[in-house]
This record gives sequence, structure tokens and C-alpha cells, in this order.
Amino acid sequence: MRTPLKPFTRRGLLTGTLSSAALLAAGGALAGCGTKAATQTEEGCKSEDLSATEKKLAFANWPQYMDVDEKDESKRPSLDAFVQKTGIQVTYTEDINDNNEFFGKVQNQLASCQSTDRDIIVLTDWMAARMIRLGWIQKLDPAKIPNVAANLLPSLINRSFDPDNRIAIPWQSGLAGLAYNGNVTKELRTVDELLTRPDLKGKVTALSEMRDTMGLLLQSNGHDPANFTGAQFDDALNKLKKAVDSGQIRKFTGNDYAPDLAKGDIAACIGWSGDVIQLTGEDEKIKFVSPDSGVMLFSDNMMVPNKATHKANAEALINYYYDPAVAAQLAAYVNYICPVKGAQAEMEKIDPELAANPLIFPDEALLSKSKVFMALDEKQEKEYETKFQQVIGA
Repeated sequence: MRTPLKPFTRRGLLTGTLSSAALLAAGGALAGCGTKAATQTEEGCKSEDLSATEKKLAFANWPQYMDVDEKDESKRPSLDAFVQKTGIQVTYTEDINDNNEFFGKVQNQLASCQSTDRDIIVLTDWMAARMIRLGWIQKLDPAKIPNVAANLLPSLINRSFDPDNRIAIPWQSGLAGLAYNGNVTKELRTVDELLTRPDLKGKVTALSEMRDTMGLLLQSNGHDPANFTGAQFDDALNKLKKAVDSGQIRKFTGNDYAPDLAKGDIAACIGWSGDVIQLTGEDEKIKFVSPDSGVMLFSDNMMVPNKATHKANAEALINYYYDPAVAAQLAAYVNYICPVKGAQAEMEKIDPELAANPLIFPDEALLSKSKVFMALDEKQEKEYETKFQQVIGA
């Protein structure tokens, strides 16, 4: 089943309309994230697990990131089955609309080693890396999540911010690449075409998420977005600035580019695979393109924050969603990359068309061209974000 276009971006650093001043203020706040007062250690911030006596769990996720019964939207079939199977009562909230916004909700508690009243939170790679760096996330017990070790996609193993897969477990993944509307333009293959082709001038958008837009530009220059220098970043940024200054790029967006692409108001863009799959379901002339130079791979990750008191219950849920049959049920609804090996075979039983979609179940050729953006320290994060915002004029 294909869901309606999602009103919020899974990935957005921005909600689309923040001013430069607000962003610079946010950058200042980010710079303080690594201060001694904010950082916690496993020894200094201990968490008590009450799972043995309290069969409950608070799960915070993004909107429309869980399968829903099309006849009764109050029902979430895969989650309801978990409750029935385990007896663990789940309080499920869709209260994560933006990574930085959510960070602002919980940072005072986590910096002070206090409870956020959430047992599982789902955040994108770069925010997961920041929270892990700050010591705000509990380590998971590998013995309680055997399905993760057995079924996590190889491309998601040994990520720099969690090399042992004990802290951040992918919920769903996706790709940032190119998209175009074949009703209004011809085929698009490269980032350089997007940024320079005369027939696209003023009909292009790019993402306000720095890591995706700049990751693609770094790749287009032959550089590795998982391991780059400041000079290489500046080279890619200069390429972006030329496209902005020339009027090639109309604007920078969250996933609000999707309706404009569907209508043909924009001809091409940097976009996210999950959005474009849904558009293609309505109009097959709308295409997602893996650029010749490569794509950016991202994940939104399940994590257990410090002072969460139901870690074992959370581990039970994480392990449950790494059952291939359950993972396929979820993926059939959300249409992002399923991070679970074996789910593709299970999807055949649900929807063979989705099972054959390489944007939900990428082949090795596509995954070999994908990169995860380099983990940044506080200084790099502030520097690169500030430079990027200055170019995109937010």
C-alpha cells in the first residue's frame, strides 16, 4: 500500500523557513552541545531498568512512519501484534517532526541526566551521532537483539558513530539522489546536469539538509562524503554557489518539493527516495535517479535514551521489527529502504511490485554507490552548517 505524501521530512535539519539569524543562533547552541556540563558518561549517568516488573514502553517516532490499518487508522497492525505477542503495552507518539526541534525538546533533561519519559526515540544518523557523542544514549544488550545481528543489511554495519551496532539500530533507511518529471523535461543522469543544464534553469530545487545536498556535490567532484577535507567541502560549496547565483536553483526545500515536482512546477531536484516512490506510483514519468557519481544513504535510528526505564522492553521491540516478515509489513506501508535482510522475500507475499523496487530493496550495485556522510565534531558541524546556510540564503 502506498501512503499519501508525508507532510514532514524525516531528514530535515530545517522546517523550511528559518531565518539566517535563527540558524546562526541554532549554530551557537550546537557549539555548546559538547560542553562538559552537557556531556554524560555511562558511569556518571546510570539508568535503572524496570522492564521485569513494568510491561510498558514509550515509543517516540516521526509522523506516518508506522503501518496503519487503512480501514481503521487507530490501528497499527505490526505494533498491535507486538503488544499481543509480548504483553508489553506501547504508548506510541508521533512527536518527532524535525531532528533539531526534537533535540531542543529533550536536551535539558539529557544534559542533566534526567528522564525524557521516552524509552525509544528515532533520529537521523547525524543527530544520532551527536547524541552518542554527548553520552546521552544507553548501550543495548546484543543477546537481547539477535535478529539485528542476523538480519541487519551489511551496508549498515560498522557505521562510524556506532561500529558495534549497540546504540543506534536503523528503523528505516533511504537515499538522497536526483529526481525529475519526464512530463516537462528529458532524462537526467548527473549532478552537474542538474546544476548547469540550460533547459533546467530556474526549474530546480535542492535540499535544505546540508548532508544530502553537499554529499551529492562532493561525490560529483570525485570526493568521498564519508571522508573529506575542508578544502574539498569548499570546492563543492563553490559549485553550489554558482548554481544559486546563476538562478539555476530556484530554492532549497524540505520534502515540500514533492508536490511541485508532481505538478511539473519544478522539472528536477535533489530529493529523497521514499517521496519519489510515492510520486512514481501516481505518475510513472516521475523518476528517481541514482547519479553516476553516487547517492547518499541515510538511516533513522532507534535509540534508548539515558534514564529510560524500560530498556529490555525496548530491546524486545527492536528485535521484533528485525523479523523479516514484520519488517516487510512495515516497509510495504512506509516505502523507504528496508534495513532487514530477508524482508524482500517476505514482501513478495504482500506486494511483488514493491518487492522488486530497488529503492526499497536496493541491489549491491546501488548500495556500492551509496555513502553515509562523515560524522562531524561540534566545530565542524557549526562551520559547515554556517557556510551552507550562507550559500542557500536561508
